[in-house]
Amino acid sequence: MNKDMTRRVVMAAAAATLAMTGMARADNHQILDSLHFVVPGGAGGGWDGTARGTGEALTESGLVGSASYENMSGGGGGVAIAYMIENAESLDYTLMVNSTPIIIRSLTGVFPQSFRDLTLVAGTIGDYAAIVVPADSPIQDMAGLLAEYHEQGEDFAIGGGSVPGGMDHLVAAMVMQAAGEDPIAVNYIPYDAGGEAMAGLLSGEIDALSTGFSEAIALAEQDEVRILGVTADERVPAYDSAPTFTEQGIDTTFVNWRGFFAAPGASEERVAQYVAAFEAMYDTEAWEEVRARNGWVNIFHPGDDFSAFLEAQEQEIGDLMRTLGFL
Repeated sequence: MNKDMTRRVVMAAAAATLAMTGMARADNHQILDSLHFVVPGGAGGGWDGTARGTGEALTESGLVGSASYENMSGGGGGVAIAYMIENAESLDYTLMVNSTPIIIRSLTGVFPQSFRDLTLVAGTIGDYAAIVVPADSPIQDMAGLLAEYHEQGEDFAIGGGSVPGGMDHLVAAMVMQAAGEDPIAVNYIPYDAGGEAMAGLLSGEIDALSTGFSEAIALAEQDEVRILGVTADERVPAYDSAPTFTEQGIDTTFVNWRGFFAAPGASEERVAQYVAAFEAMYDTEAWEEVRARNGWVNIFHPGDDFSAFLEAQEQEIGDLMRTLGFL
């Protein structure tokens, strides 16, 4: 089934569901009374920002009555996934946010589950990756970072909010490999979440940080970090002073999808409501405000389209990680 056909089928099911349940209200088009978001990492990370930004847009636009959030760190995201599976029967109106790491960490065996053990709802946004240094660092660009890396050798540390072999590590390795360095030799320091990794950077524990572009923008606007490069094809309007890696002669592009999963066994009726809420969200001013300030890219992969997208990425990332020696 092609993307357009999938979208029509999903939206037709959503419309039928809303008509039968009476959940769509004429006064404010409310689709769901409430939503609870499970965040597999700590506060300040990309998952946390995605859940809270999405909840903000859904409630501000009147599509959802209220939103709540629960940070559930541990196991590289595995604790939250296990929670969704083990408590499936009691998790109606609950969505877990996740992203590319669910593919990576499943491949590397960080946790035994995969996206196939959950109910796929939709991929909703993309976020580029970035390499940043403290704002007072003498490193001004990637040429400066590489010079410092050559001088310090193994003492030069790049951190990230994911486990070794995780997405932040993978992005750093991709960038260094494209710059002509040995990706395996990079001294990578893992943190449990993006917020902790950023704190490590600002305290001097690490020299540079591999992180999501939206997280980097927030700190750069507060003059706490300098963005050395972003994995976009061209400069991103949300923060166009950040150069791409490509324009610095480092051929690296990458976009990290983020999306939402329900517990296994979620009803088709409920999933259709989730999809309808996300679909309607894209046309709201509240969402555009959230999206623009975070530098996110709109994507929409509902239902079967989401499954096909994840399977393709699983193959692509698996091949890349084998090439880099992570598998």
